[in-house]
Amino acid sequence: MSFSAQIITLFPELFPGPLGASVLGRGLRDQLWSLDAVQLRDFATDRHRTVDDTPAGGGAGMVLKPDVLARAIDHVSPPDDPRPRLLMSPRGKPLTQAMAHELAAGPGAVIVCGRFEGVDQRVIAARGLTEVSIGDYVLAGGEVAAMVLLEAVVRLIPGVLGAAESHADESFEHGLLEYPQFTRPQSFEGRDIPEVLTSGDHGKVDKWRQAEALALTRVRRPDLLDE
Repeated sequence: MSFSAQIITLFPELFPGPLGASVLGRGLRDQLWSLDAVQLRDFATDRHRTVDDTPAGGGAGMVLKPDVLARAIDHVSPPDDPRPRLLMSPRGKPLTQAMAHELAAGPGAVIVCGRFEGVDQRVIAARGLTEVSIGDYVLAGGEVAAMVLLEAVVRLIPGVLGAAESHADESFEHGLLEYPQFTRPQSFEGRDIPEVLTSGDHGKVDKWRQAEALALTRVRRPDLLDE
């Protein structure tokens, strides 16, 4: 069974977007994973297809209605659906490489893209939505965040990138940032490829890469070393 992603959004026309390009798009065409974007307004019951209302207690903006969103979730994800239900939200748990691996090994995900001031808390609780954040900032909606999550996940599905080694030494895979990369020409504007990388000694290359990854992590992300 391939990884199946369903997106609940007010802007289904944004998908697949970049997810349909390059190796991810090839994986989509080869049915290594699937993507379905569902229009939230289709589950409104009034003639204006209303999906939001003013916040209880007052305040600026609008809030997505729980009844409309619940109908959309129930439509794409019946009670026996094994896929996790995610809500892209700046207050959610941070997206990490470990989370991406966990999702990639599963059957897929149902992803709700928030808009406006947010989502009624009752539907979050009633439908078991797990809030996920891609960073400490606020976007206009959850669509771009959903794309980021799916790109992080789908590239880990076997066969999408090709060789498994393609992501084995990447940043965060072993708790460190990735070491610097080089390619031909040997000399570029007076800067040469480090001699060890052209020595042919794979043991020395591995040690150099490990040392560089550790040094880079210590300077840029010391919190990873603390963890």
